[in-house]
Amino acid sequence: MPDTPTQADYSLQGKATGRLAAAPELPYRPPTPRVYRPGIGLIGCGGISEAHLKAYRQAGWDVRVLCDLVSERAERRRREFFPAAAVTTDYRELLRRDDVQVADVATHPAERVEIIAAALESGRHVLSQKPFVLDLDTGERLAALADEKGLRLAVNQNGRWAPHFAYAREAVRAGLLGDLVSVHCGVHWDHTWTVGTPFEDVEDLVLYDFGIHWFDFVASLLGKRSATRVQASRGRAQGQKARPPMLAQAIIEFPGGQASLVFDAHIPFGPLDHTYVGGIRGSLHSAGPNLGEQRVVLTTASGRAEPALEGSWFPDGFRGTMGELLRAIEEDREPLNGARENLRSLALCFAAIAAAHDGQARVPGQVRRLPLPPVRSSPT
Repeated sequence: MPDTPTQADYSLQGKATGRLAAAPELPYRPPTPRVYRPGIGLIGCGGISEAHLKAYRQAGWDVRVLCDLVSERAERRRREFFPAAAVTTDYRELLRRDDVQVADVATHPAERVEIIAAALESGRHVLSQKPFVLDLDTGERLAALADEKGLRLAVNQNGRWAPHFAYAREAVRAGLLGDLVSVHCGVHWDHTWTVGTPFEDVEDLVLYDFGIHWFDFVASLLGKRSATRVQASRGRAQGQKARPPMLAQAIIEFPGGQASLVFDAHIPFGPLDHTYVGGIRGSLHSAGPNLGEQRVVLTTASGRAEPALEGSWFPDGFRGTMGELLRAIEEDREPLNGARENLRSLALCFAAIAAAHDGQARVPGQVRRLPLPPVRSSPT
């Protein structure tokens, strides 16, 4: 028979975890190739390309060509980061160059598929911007094309190398938490800077363009365990002027556990980002005022450990995605952020968006395309 419940049981105090423990050393830092130094060509020099190029310059990688339909954008990036790089407005010209072995495709999704396919056909390894594709079947075809050509295709899910996410992932992979039971993330911040920008044209801005990082985080923790069902909702925040809904949440069920994602994108004061990952042998909690400043606490039977993590999401996340691709090419293996791996993340995301549109739970993988709402919402 169990012991009589105590006051500590009723008040959810749990087991004592007051003693401090040494923080395990885990390989959470962005990977880098040992000797492989290919020529890199960047296709698409919009706003996010600044993070790409800053990371590549810090890593000492060789960016040979910058391509954008608007030549001045490419010229500006060349002046800022790689003065010796060539500039072109035609990605096909970039793909004809012998000194480019890796194409970094950072265009919008609508143009991206054609460019990725052309890059693979030309014999280049590819890093695709996220979200990878608008439908899973297209993504599978691109992954199959990469296999056919003996090339590597990876996705720029840069959140995978945000220090707190990367440390949590490696803690799970090392077995420190045991079998996973829960993953819970809350992001509370002000996303109203998107008003008046092209981001307002993204109907499910929070769940799709932003939230894909968190769906990818969950997928990276689950490993071979597949999510079985996703429920989600979205709504407009009080007083919001942005066209897309600024509130969203998702519940993900997987065998023996659950995950939740909550996004409040209309909080002007007191931003907070927190993550909780729990298993049968331990838990990890991370919290901070933004995505770059996080305090991580790992709790196991050994006690409480607080690793002093180095780096931040920007630019380390971008160094991580390209670095992992280059390391995978060098080691002739599939990258951790490979295309097929990312399709698992998109399957969660698409299922959540479909569920948010009509209130019906979805099975990941059955929603093959990015769902569009039957009627577009309008600001009130």
